[in-house]
Amino acid sequence: MAVWDDLVGQDRVAAQLSAAARDADALVTAAGKAADGPVGEPMASSKMTHAWLFTGPPGSGRATAARAFAAALQCVSPDRALGGAPGCGFCDGCHTALIGTHADVEVVRTDMLTIGVKETRELVRRAQLSPAGGRWQVIVMEDADRLTEGAGNVLLKAVEEPAPRTVWLLCAPSLEDVLPTIRSRCRLLTLRTPPVDAVADILVRRDGIAPELAASAARATQGHIGRARRLATDERARARRAAVLKLPLRVDDVGGCLKAAQELIDAAAEDAKQVAEEVDVKETEELRAALGAAAGTGGRLPRGTAGAMKDLQDRQKRRATRTQRDSLDLALTDLTAFYRDVLALQLGSQVALANTDVRDAVERIASGSKPERTLRRIEAITACRRALDSNVAPLLAVEAMTMALRAG
Repeated sequence: MAVWDDLVGQDRVAAQLSAAARDADALVTAAGKAADGPVGEPMASSKMTHAWLFTGPPGSGRATAARAFAAALQCVSPDRALGGAPGCGFCDGCHTALIGTHADVEVVRTDMLTIGVKETRELVRRAQLSPAGGRWQVIVMEDADRLTEGAGNVLLKAVEEPAPRTVWLLCAPSLEDVLPTIRSRCRLLTLRTPPVDAVADILVRRDGIAPELAASAARATQGHIGRARRLATDERARARRAAVLKLPLRVDDVGGCLKAAQELIDAAAEDAKQVAEEVDVKETEELRAALGAAAGTGGRLPRGTAGAMKDLQDRQKRRATRTQRDSLDLALTDLTAFYRDVLALQLGSQVALANTDVRDAVERIASGSKPERTLRRIEAITACRRALDSNVAPLLAVEAMTMALRAG
């Protein structure tokens, strides 16, 4: 199995990255044979460069592509000497890079709202180190769009003046989500939304999902790989989606609108609570043990450690906020897909519906309104997402949306 096998529906991108990995391997091999050792700057004709920007819609596999490339750069398969492409998927370099234990591959993802200056400076410091394994020091930043302006400026200098064997792999939804000064110094790779059939196939092949359920999840999420897998494997996720798709039939009056809005907020809060129950307690206990909270002392911490506990609590609160917003955004995405199906029926489009499991509800809304009204409803959902991004109180933003869904 090659490292590219999980990169669904991205043959062009996989080919580009494979060619770059070949050139990167040639650079390392040439440096190993040279007397002076270090790798110089890649030649202008080389397909390899020190900074890459992976963009594409949610679910397209940006992070998957970046991690696969990181693994290919660390590939030590003996087949390379016989003309084989790096990225075998089996050797120690590929395997440890893919599972997250390679010493020279740092994968940065955040469950917070932003990535700050402090964390970015630490990454830049690491990026200056020579690779322990003698190949490449690879920094994969899965959420480059969450860099604060200050953090982006810190990163800029590292991207402008990279260490000889450091490679930055940045991931963001679009070019506009990254500072112009950073993106101008990166090689751009744009991924597309994978075909629904390809997503269903990998769910069956990789995750052992029943074909019918895999096809339903892939269709419902319109090719979003991560969401499709979650929908296919998590019964709670399917229940939450079903509840969201009932909302269009419940906003007939003001009372129904306000109640539906509150239920959406409550469901998002419940998601955040579940994450807290699964992660926060473990994190807190591990930190207390590391700080020396001894048994039999009533759990008291040594002096001077209260600040560390306070930092952890603040981080957990920020994560809860991010989780709640992500859950709300997912619900709004499902609502948008519902009304897109409504619009498709109203316009007589031959496009396959995403929400075939609630086709009756889609047909009822479609027959009871006009396309212009459906477009206004989609615009109301988009406005709600923008309001949430601007830190408008979630309940106010969702109430305004549900009232607009009723008024049309």
